[in-house]
Amino acid sequence: MKIMIRRTDKGLSAYVPKKDLEQPIVALEKDSLWGGWVKLKNGWTLELPDMPAETRLPVTVEARRIGE
Repeated sequence: MKIMIRRTDKGLSAYVPKKDLEQPIVALEKDSLWGGWVKLKNGWTLELPDMPAETRLPVTVEARRIGE
């Protein structure tokens, strides 16, 4: 699924356009954000693609929802 990741005043946030859902990112697998999973406040876990650590935000990427 396509998601947009952006930086807000309160940290990182993910927006899922198809669901019209925006949630704060509450946990990261890797400090660099990319190539690991992120956990959203609503409990979703998303696997992010490998990208350079210096990738500028906001950015739209293809993510995969893992776990249920």
